[in-house]
This record gives sequence, C-alpha cells and structure tokens, in this order.
Amino acid sequence: MSRKVLIVTGDGGDSYEALYGCQRFLEANWEPVIAAPSRRRLHMVFHDTEPGWDTYVERPGHSLEARIAITAVASKDFAGIIILGGRAPEYLRNDASLLSLVREFAAQNKLICAIGHGIQVLVAAGITKGRSVTGHPHVSVEVERDGGTYIDKLAVRDGRMITAQSWKAHPEFYREVLACLGV
Repeated sequence: MSRKVLIVTGDGGDSYEALYGCQRFLEANWEPVIAAPSRRRLHMVFHDTEPGWDTYVERPGHSLEARIAITAVASKDFAGIIILGGRAPEYLRNDASLLSLVREFAAQNKLICAIGHGIQVLVAAGITKGRSVTGHPHVSVEVERDGGTYIDKLAVRDGRMITAQSWKAHPEFYREVLACLGV
C-alpha cells in the first residue's frame, strides 16, 4: 500500500487544517501531497469563531504550495484523500475532475475524509447518501438533502469515510484517520 495521502484544497482553504494535517502525517511517516486545481502557491485563510457573530470569521492565513494539479492525480498512488475546509470547497465542489477523483477513491474503498466545509465536495460527488457524516453545521442541510445523516459530533467515522466539523476536531479526527491507515 502507498504511504502517500492526498490533501485537496485551493485558494481560501483553511491554513491551519493544511499545516496541521501535513505535519501530523509526516510525524507518522506518511507523505502528504497537496493538490489543488493548479500547481502553484495557494492563498490560504484561517476560520474561527468570534463572540457575537452568527457565523465564522475569516482572516489571512499562511501560503502553501500545491505540489500537483487535481487533473494529474492517479488515485492508485494514494492510500486516501482528505478534502480540507475553509472557503475552497465552495468552488471545488464544481470541479468535475475532483468529483470524479473522489468517486474513484470510493470505488476502490480507499480512505475518504473531509473537514468542515470539505463535506460539500463529498456531497457533490454523491458519496454521502446513506452515510453518517459531520461537517460545518451550516452545511448539514446539504448532507440531508443528498440522503446522508448529519451527526452533530466533532468527528464521525462511517467505514472508511471520516469527517470532522472543523480544525477543533483535529485530535478526534486524526486518531480515526491514522487508525484507519493502520498507524
């Protein structure tokens, strides 16, 4: 089995989720590979809660290099895929090549994960129907309209699909991810 994990994001993706994920995989002797619509430097953001706000706030985050374009990815080269949250999933869910790639991972019964708004990509790929998942609470209606069950927990594992509400679920999420990878 490959010791590489594909991490998908784009401009507006959550910086903390990307950096933490990369470092966590490196620590466990796995190779994280950042993919985006094109191979280039990405403009990332931080999402957080702020007292008095009904939604999250967004601040500039660290930049990140995408090592590979989504169209150049072969699912056979990776043990799993993680779709990061932030604002990037709003447009990534319209990327036909990404949706096809996610379906390939599902067809091969590989690890499929999403954090926060990343669940929007899994819904758009049509792979959440009949599954129990979590994600950012404001997109729970999308999961339910697609026939999935939204669970209000920090992290949820349904077979080889693992989802998290936000970066605040990193400990629970990565415990499940690494267990699923056999670490």
